[in-house]
Amino acid sequence: MKRDYNNPIYKEWRLRVLKRDRFTCQMPSCGRKKRLNAHHIRKWSSAPHLRFDEYNGITLCYQCHKQITKDEHLYEPLFMDLVRLNSNG
Repeated sequence: MKRDYNNPIYKEWRLRVLKRDRFTCQMPSCGRKKRLNAHHIRKWSSAPHLRFDEYNGITLCYQCHKQITKDEHLYEPLFMDLVRLNSNG
């Protein structure tokens, strides 16, 4: 299934992720608040059952998102910890 960025369910997922993360890049030592992406922690293509699960999303700025591309799996434990912290606080 190709991602449709205009899909209302996708837009709602993205907004929930951004709100939870206070519209701030979650990469440690970044904290940018502009050009934000809602990144899927477990990839869209390989985890269809998690596509709209807000716990599978984290807010990253454009630069940090670009920086982790192709190495997403290395960041999965860090991002899961950050989501857990943001969800509880």
